[in-house]
Amino acid sequence: MLEIPSPKPVEQLRVLVIDGQTLVHNAIKHALEPMGMTYVKSAENAYYALRLCETHSFDVFIVSFDVKSDKDGFNLLEEMKFKGYVHKTSTVIFLSADTTQELVNCVIELEPSDFWVKPLDRVRIQQRMKHILTIKQELFKVQYCMDAGEYSTAIYHAERQLQDATLEHYHPRINRMVGDALMLLYEYKEAEVFYRRLAQRYKYAWVQIGLIRSLLKQNKYEEATPLSKILLRRNDTRFATYDALAEYYIDKEEYKKGYDVIKKATELAPRNLERNKKSWNLARLNHDREGQLAATKSMAKYAKNSIHDTPEFSLNVVRATLDFATTVGEMEANRMLVTAERHIRELRDNTAMSGELRQQLDIVEARVANLRKDKRKAEGLLSDHMSTEPLVSVEDSLDKMKAFHEIGYREEAIKLLEKTQSQVESDSFIGHVMREYLSQEKEERKNIHFTSIELAEMAAGHYKQRRLSPAFDLLNQALTLTPDNHNFAISLLKIIAHISAEERLNDAHQTSANFCLDALKEAELDRTQKAKVDEYCNAIERAL
Repeated sequence: MLEIPSPKPVEQLRVLVIDGQTLVHNAIKHALEPMGMTYVKSAENAYYALRLCETHSFDVFIVSFDVKSDKDGFNLLEEMKFKGYVHKTSTVIFLSADTTQELVNCVIELEPSDFWVKPLDRVRIQQRMKHILTIKQELFKVQYCMDAGEYSTAIYHAERQLQDATLEHYHPRINRMVGDALMLLYEYKEAEVFYRRLAQRYKYAWVQIGLIRSLLKQNKYEEATPLSKILLRRNDTRFATYDALAEYYIDKEEYKKGYDVIKKATELAPRNLERNKKSWNLARLNHDREGQLAATKSMAKYAKNSIHDTPEFSLNVVRATLDFATTVGEMEANRMLVTAERHIRELRDNTAMSGELRQQLDIVEARVANLRKDKRKAEGLLSDHMSTEPLVSVEDSLDKMKAFHEIGYREEAIKLLEKTQSQVESDSFIGHVMREYLSQEKEERKNIHFTSIELAEMAAGHYKQRRLSPAFDLLNQALTLTPDNHNFAISLLKIIAHISAEERLNDAHQTSANFCLDALKEAELDRTQKAKVDEYCNAIERAL
């Protein structure tokens, strides 16, 4: 069995206080010294805090959100966890004068021991610290096992503590760790029974969240639905419920529902890069170019100055901008291209250029040139990068495939896409969605050779010449690429209405009409658009 050390006595605990205000450091030191906590180091910024962690080990971390440096406390705490300076057995206290729900949601995900609201009071500091350290000492064995990934051992020690009447005050916290361990061991049925039993004794939000997660993991959606409706109405459970539902929908390949739910979770806690990445991939799978751009911008914003910060985040914003530009009108597309070109210049000017990054900037510039109708320049930029072997990064390969396809090298695009598919593992949430997205891309790139705007323009030309059948086919393709474009849907209804006046509508016509009506149900249409939709629908209904 895992050998577990004894927790340190309070007098031996090493404390690191990270805050930009000297008064805060003094207040905390003066409050802790009478408690016997005399080893207290101070850091006024993230840089010095990390330097201290490199040469000293600490047991207690008191981290302010507002520190004097390029990193905020959230990024700093995340980096200290990532580098192994902070463990589950560590005591972590987050300080902030900001108590907005968005920040609180983000902090909760980092699982601090406590959240202190500024300004600080000496008596309150001592009361909270004594309370937290007592809990840490009593629960040290279980937390140590959880930290080591020994979940069965954690349950063993937890069950022994739950039989100790003197620890009754800590039983809710112990039970919470038991529930977490059961879920991590994939013991979902046992976890359900466990949480149902706890729900008869406790009203804590985590009990309800644990129950809904255990139900959804067993595909008991009908049983989970009434509970999820209740939890989505509560501020303290809404965020975690959205996360649980999103995971369920993706497992069931209900990607539209999963995307709708994860967007809501991301709005509630926007700093989580992993969740933003999920939102980005689901946006692509659902052809939401605007949502794709929003997700990449959010990732770039919150990755800046963090442990995750790389040029790749800025590059992905450029890529998403170009994807979006292929779906909008000329004036809007030109504005986006100007923005993309500015970002490309910044990356070239401000980044130490690796060969891989230089190649990717050539590729995005080729895409820009092609969108500006300068095919010669686009081909010149791409000429040194014609290999169809996949690149190290799936995103790099995917962008290169798009450049091939947009400029006209369609066979090369499909070859590269097929090879890229083999790079993606499907045993994770993001990997599963990415494989589905690449399969979708392969099908669409084989069958659709133009952007949605180009398809709509060609459809308009055919319509003017009364060539209704090719206009119908082209607009169907445009809507496949941009299913939320209401103007395309209205135009397709108009074409179907005209076809109905000349011939009997077939199954394809009726299916497309229903798709358009579904797409327009929740659209904000003006009076003229509504009148046109009604007119076209009446004409179609008369023909059926």
